[in-house]
Amino acid sequence: MSSTVTVLDSIRMERTTNITVKVDATLARDAKVLAARRGTSLSRIVADQLEKLVRDDQVYAVARRRALRKLKRGYDLGWKVPADRGALHDRENLR
Repeated sequence: MSSTVTVLDSIRMERTTNITVKVDATLARDAKVLAARRGTSLSRIVADQLEKLVRDDQVYAVARRRALRKLKRGYDLGWKVPADRGALHDRENLR
């Protein structure tokens, strides 16, 4: 499994691009400490979080499209049109 991770990491590294992010100096310092405690780089932490945000957004978009398709088709709730207006307003059957 470690060879798979190495191959995937090398593929990921070939397709990377640098970005610049401005953050508060205290946040930057704390983030660097966090990365050091986790034994990783700040770049890796940021990249992983961005990847998760994008993936979650894509999953949400798919679920939203699916839900909207279902709503467009509608649901059969078993309601039948009353025979006449009186039957529609008949409150005796509701008690």
